[in-house]
Amino acid sequence: MSSPAGIKDLRPLSLGEIIDRCAIFWRAHLVPLFALGLGFQLIDYIFKKSVAITLERTSSLLRNPQELEARIQDDPLGVTTELGLMVLAAILLMVVLTWSYWISTVVIARYVVPIQLGESARPSDGLRRGLQRLGALTGAYLLSLLWGLGITLLCMLPGTLSLVLGAVLTSTVEGSGGRILGVALSVIGIIVMGLGWLTALLWYFLRFAVLGPVFAMEDLSALESFRRSGALLSGRVAPGFMGRVKVRAMILLTAIGGIVIAVTLIFSIPALIVHSAYGQLSNPSAAAANPIPQAILVPVELFQVLGQSIFLPLSLIFSAMFYLDLRMRREGLDLERRLAHHRPAP
Repeated sequence: MSSPAGIKDLRPLSLGEIIDRCAIFWRAHLVPLFALGLGFQLIDYIFKKSVAITLERTSSLLRNPQELEARIQDDPLGVTTELGLMVLAAILLMVVLTWSYWISTVVIARYVVPIQLGESARPSDGLRRGLQRLGALTGAYLLSLLWGLGITLLCMLPGTLSLVLGAVLTSTVEGSGGRILGVALSVIGIIVMGLGWLTALLWYFLRFAVLGPVFAMEDLSALESFRRSGALLSGRVAPGFMGRVKVRAMILLTAIGGIVIAVTLIFSIPALIVHSAYGQLSNPSAAAANPIPQAILVPVELFQVLGQSIFLPLSLIFSAMFYLDLRMRREGLDLERRLAHHRPAP
């Protein structure tokens, strides 16, 4: 009895083979992946556009930036309140978009993994699974945000301390030497804070790189899925430095992410041209004085959404492929599937 093609191809893969298999799957299933990606990207675009238009119409800081300095002197509390609301809206937007990203990861993984296991799958299977696991996924996502917030504060703590110490020295110590030292510490603190934030962001996506596939393929609760993804990504799967799971994930994430970003930037060229024509690239404050008509802006933004819908599924396929590779290396999933296929029926 011969094995299905998917089972024959099941084996632990090298880093290059994982990237190659992601690209092969993406090309072979481009149309259904594009349909799934387009749905999520359109929802995200509608939400982002609604928030942007609402802020432009309600915030006087965006409508009258030339009056900002006078308003700071006349009504500092009002300006602070508006800035706080804008920051809050940006944070909420990022939270919702990240949540949408995790849902799309579940949907894509439910389509990719069964095909890799030699089974049949349809895009509707992924959508159905995403709806079924929506509540548990949301719970795990909130846990991941709390976890990520703690890591972010920890990574940014040294820079924050340096910035505070620099501010104290600048304001209290007399003499040019103390002020120079304070400014230097403040600049170093800002740089270290930025590096700490980038480190925490990379850690977040590495730590939860297979959370979506876990929800897609395993019937676990939110807390169990949270722990399961951490267990799969811990330790090592091979000897040497390259055998560490997080190192492998970082290399793969950087490679796939670089490919996706480089290609999707091409679809951003029309939007950059329009913004440049209205002088908003060289002078961002010109957006209020010389706004781009929505009849021009929306088509170029939709063209960008189209490009993201084509190439973004490539990064989601990586998550599913990496999940499969971890299970084969840690649990012998490939051997288990072969034995199950060749085991005679009772």
